[in-house]
Amino acid sequence: ATVLYVRSPMAVKRAALSYSAVLADVYWIRTLQYYGGTRLSKDKQKNYALLAPLLDITTTLDPRFRIAYRFGAIFLAEPMPGGAGRTDLAIALLEKGARAQPDYWRYLQDIGFVYYWWVGDFHEAARWFQKAADIPGAPWWLRSLAAVTLTQGGDRRGSRLLWQSLLSTAEDEWLRRNASLRLAQLDALDEIDRLQAAVRDYASRVGAFPAWEALRAAGVVGSVPHLDPAGVPYVLDGQPGVVTVSPASPLFPLPTGARTQFAPRCAAR
Repeated sequence: ATVLYVRSPMAVKRAALSYSAVLADVYWIRTLQYYGGTRLSKDKQKNYALLAPLLDITTTLDPRFRIAYRFGAIFLAEPMPGGAGRTDLAIALLEKGARAQPDYWRYLQDIGFVYYWWVGDFHEAARWFQKAADIPGAPWWLRSLAAVTLTQGGDRRGSRLLWQSLLSTAEDEWLRRNASLRLAQLDALDEIDRLQAAVRDYASRVGAFPAWEALRAAGVVGSVPHLDPAGVPYVLDGQPGVVTVSPASPLFPLPTGARTQFAPRCAAR
């Protein structure tokens, strides 16, 4: 088990003397190992109790460690079991980064993402996008993002716009891969909506839920098995007639909540 003997960031910083940046790298590597090991663990009682302290020490040793703030916030905000499920700590970490580098607008944008994607507070998300836009040198589209968030909060199209904006501006390949994953999850949700509607229609006409072969025969799917955007077959639970992504898919688990749903005006189209 990972043990953190010294939890005080300032104590570690004082002990580091002139080697703070080097030690920050060491603690960042330790953070990645801890997060990865915990995420892959099969322990049903697993938790990420040391994640926030490790990130706090890392960013105290090097207050300009941008990757640690941005990746760390994702690790903290991601719901269990993929992350700590602590959006409050994710926001606090990004606010710490913003205090260290007040001219770096991406921290404020990231806070907006946390409020939008994981908290579901669209007004607060828009407020942070607007704050990011107010920083000199920030891109113009952040103001548009704030407006879209207020008018289309909870609309899946709004979620897609947010992740596309992150994909196009991310400075790191890992962040781009994460944005691509989220966009693929939204594509899967769109497809599941279509398939679920076909299942309901079949059940109402035949009086029983269909198997994949029946949907193929009806022209709903072109081939069996029917694959999600990651290339893994969707799961169709025959008895309740529910379509989902497979637990073996990298898209699993799909996000839940209002941010993944179509607003009523979209569904009516």
